[in-house]
Amino acid sequence: MRRELMFALVSVLLSAGIAAAAAAKPEKKTPEGAAPPAIEAKATDILKASSARLAAAKTMSFTAMVSYESPSRLGPALVYSTKSEVTMQRPNKLKVITLGDGPASEFYYDGKLMMAFEPAANLVAIADAPATIDATLVAADETAAIYYPFEDVIVTDPYKDIAAGLTKAFYIGQSNVVDNMKTDMVAYTTGNVFVQVWIGVEDKLPHRFYAQYLNDKAHLRHAMLLSDWKLDGAIVDGAFASAKAAAATHIGFARPDAKPAAAKAPAKAAAPKAPAAKTN
Repeated sequence: MRRELMFALVSVLLSAGIAAAAAAKPEKKTPEGAAPPAIEAKATDILKASSARLAAAKTMSFTAMVSYESPSRLGPALVYSTKSEVTMQRPNKLKVITLGDGPASEFYYDGKLMMAFEPAANLVAIADAPATIDATLVAADETAAIYYPFEDVIVTDPYKDIAAGLTKAFYIGQSNVVDNMKTDMVAYTTGNVFVQVWIGVEDKLPHRFYAQYLNDKAHLRHAMLLSDWKLDGAIVDGAFASAKAAAATHIGFARPDAKPAAAKAPAKAAAPKAPAAKTN
């Protein structure tokens, strides 16, 4: 108990010191005396440089560790995690092998077909796919609610997707914590999502994301770590298909939130005709 009280006291003192320092620091102003812009050029320059590095890569592989919060019956949020091994080749090949706190899944796209495989159940859905990774990601989401948090990293133009809904962006500072490297920290709001990202100063690659949906009343947080980056490396033949998946029991692509088709009411039987009156 004494240790808990000591820790609480130290936390209070530290918080008070930080608050006092923040209050004493004058508000940053532009030369004209106006407040800083909603979208800072330094922040967007870093995002653009990272996007350019990703977009220029012909092949790419990385590991994505994703954690996301979900409401619990007790009140505090539960945390679930997935780990995806991602391999892609522009413009039309993608493989995602995902482990998680639930059934594993595999996704393959070879430029002609997309295939979603669940090894534990030995079930696979196979369908014709569009001609690009970008269009296939949209098709997978629309037909089967298959979505990956790292999609903004592998699309043709990552910054274009950010800029489409960008309303705020500012530079936070540098960090030496993520992957033992120096990173630039940038925060931005795009659409209805607030994002903080750590981007390598030297490699220009994103290494950590924190995101929060602004319209989420529960303020649930989503985190993603990207590691084991390999750009423009050799890809083994057959990487974007799986004979085991193709031989599994086939099912159709379908969204889990799709409403079942309403059953048709049986046709009403014709009323029996009254027997003809007998004549004597």
